[in-house]
This record gives sequence, C-alpha cells and structure tokens, in this order.
Amino acid sequence: MAGRAAVPEVIWSRPERTGRGPRPAYTRADIAAAAVRIADAEGLDAVSMRRVAGELGCGTMSLYNYVPRKEDLYELMMDAVSGEHELWEPSGDWRANMIRVAHQTRALMHRHTWLPRLMSPVYGFSPNALRYLEHCLACLDPFEAPYGTKMELVAMVNGVVTTYVSNEIATAERTRSLPWSEEQENATRIAYLGRQVASGNYPRLAASFAEDAGPIDLEGVFERALTRVLDGFA
Repeated sequence: MAGRAAVPEVIWSRPERTGRGPRPAYTRADIAAAAVRIADAEGLDAVSMRRVAGELGCGTMSLYNYVPRKEDLYELMMDAVSGEHELWEPSGDWRANMIRVAHQTRALMHRHTWLPRLMSPVYGFSPNALRYLEHCLACLDPFEAPYGTKMELVAMVNGVVTTYVSNEIATAERTRSLPWSEEQENATRIAYLGRQVASGNYPRLAASFAEDAGPIDLEGVFERALTRVLDGFA
C-alpha cells in the first residue's frame, strides 16, 4: 500500500506539515471530519481512502501524503470524536464523577454508532484521547488508590459502556431491518417464551418470571452495572 512505513509509526509523531514547500490543501482536522461524516451517515465500512478523498475533492493518492495508512485515518477519527468529551471541573465525589463520565461516553457512542467498533487501546493515545484520560484520572483524585488501579477502573467503566451501547445499537439496527413492528416481534417472542416456561421443563426460569414478569428496565440495568463496577473498586 502506498505510504506504508517499514517500521511502526505513530501519526502524532509526524509533523502535520514541514516548514518548507507550499501550504497543504487540507489539515488533519479536515480529513478526520470528512471521514466522520461518512461513518456517521453510512457506517464504518463505508470509510475508505477513496471515499474520504472524494469527500475532500482530491485524488486518493494525494490523500496518502497526509495519511499514510487506513489505520491512521481511524486514529484521526477517534481523536476527532474524543474532542467532543466535555472536560468539566470534577467534584469531590469520584463515584459521581465516573457515572457522569460513563453517561457522557454513552451519549457520544450513540452520536457516532461506529465508535464502539474502534474502541481499542491502539487508538487511545491521540491528543484528545490523552486529554480525556487525564480528565478521568482527575475525576478519580478523591479515590485513594494507585494510578494502576485507577487506570483499570477507567478501562472497566469504558468496557461496560462499550458493551452496553454495542448491544443497544445492534438491537436498534436489527429492529429497523424487520418487516414487522418491534411490538409484533416482542409479542410473538414473549408468547413463545411463556409457553416454554409453562411447560414445566424450566422450573428456575419459571420461578424467576414469577418474581418479576414485567418489562426489563434497561436504564436500571445500565445504572446497576456501573454501580457494581464502582462498588468492586470501593
């Protein structure tokens, strides 16, 4: 592939432009914004060097002068959306701080539904991602623990949010693809499940449904998952 380095390289260690030659026609921010627009509209699979070049109005090979690899393009995208995190002044309540961080991250992932697919430590050290991580550690200042423990806590909270949002997004995408309504789908499945539970073959499931046969409070599940993670560290 054009522009692929023979040794490992981090795009942030490369100067965006040198002091010589004409001023570049595009900035990394321009390129990232174009890629994010495509991913938001059509999904991550629609993002390619060719598509981004077309969005910018330049040739594909010209784009490689700015972004050597597609992985670098993903890193620019991750940095761009990481910049949307609100870096507010933390309070003295580290649990409340981390719950606020979790809700903010969940909202960010719903704005950019491709984001959970790129949640990886590989893309976690861009300028905006580092500022976000520093903010998370500031939120944990009142929590008396080694920084290694605090980093684990941040990673676990992000893991809970990523897993939960991934399921929400997958469910929503499946629902949109159905030839019938979500209500019809749920009614059919609930009726089937009710018949199976009533058969006597699943006494523990029957006891579980007898305790609480109402709809699942998905927001409550999310809050309890966060609380249990924080309880484990507390």
